Amino acid sequence: MKNIVLIILTLFLVTACEKEIDLDLENQSGKIVIEGNITDQAGPYFVKITKSVAFTETNQYPAVAGAQVVLSDNAGQTETMQYVGDGIYQTSTFTGQPGRVYTLKINAGGQQYTAQSTMPQPVDFEGLEQDSFMVGGETSYTLLPVFTDPPALGNRYLFVFTVNNNPKKFFSEFSDNVNNGLPNQRPLLLPNDDEEADDIKVVAGDVIHVEMQSIDNNVYTFYSALLQLSGGGPGGGITPANPPGNISNGALGYFSAHTVRTKSIVIQQ
Repeated sequence: MKNIVLIILTLFLVTACEKEIDLDLENQSGKIVIEGNITDQAGPYFVKITKSVAFTETNQYPAVAGAQVVLSDNAGQTETMQYVGDGIYQTSTFTGQPGRVYTLKINAGGQQYTAQSTMPQPVDFEGLEQDSFMVGGETSYTLLPVFTDPPALGNRYLFVFTVNNNPKKFFSEFSDNVNNGLPNQRPLLLPNDDEEADDIKVVAGDVIHVEMQSIDNNVYTFYSALLQLSGGGPGGGITPANPPGNISNGALGYFSAHTVRTKSIVIQQ
């Protein structure tokens, strides 16, 4: 969670070409930022609440303590999350299950914020297949996540991967608008030592850890917008906007109920 919860606040690597995204919050200083995740894996689950700062300030984001944070689902579960420091609130007994609708309610600073997310059914993550291509005389690698999209249209995925023990996380969002109901054909492009990847170059012997999340459409829209806001169109550049989250009352951030499946692979020569 440590890196994921910094989506709104820090530099971020996202989508098919893993471009680093720099979201300008200069005009959003002082807004509440809510970042929460619940999965089908054993808890605890976490919600982080901070305040945004002007883009020109140092990356010290004030934690919001003393909030009331309540997590519930449509099966009757309800839990008031406990504050554990640094803006982080934690569950103790709550369980996440696919197919349920989860609601997050937060009272902070005299304001109420609400978010809702439906946890999809998991999709079997069968493995990873390595491929490579040459760029400027050097080898770059790709990984193909092996899975078959279910027949019904509307499945959405987020792939999160790391290289060795480096904490930097890379993200890529997939939808089944193309290739619905078929085996996946879209690879993950691994970093190749450009300055936007923090000088990470994947070479033979590196271990790539990949997490496959099945996410709902609102969370997918959030991640898709990150690519657009990064300047995917002509000219590129930074936009003074923020991706559309699923939290009410003008809060920045997101709340995601998703399934998690993981695989690792050692890059071969």
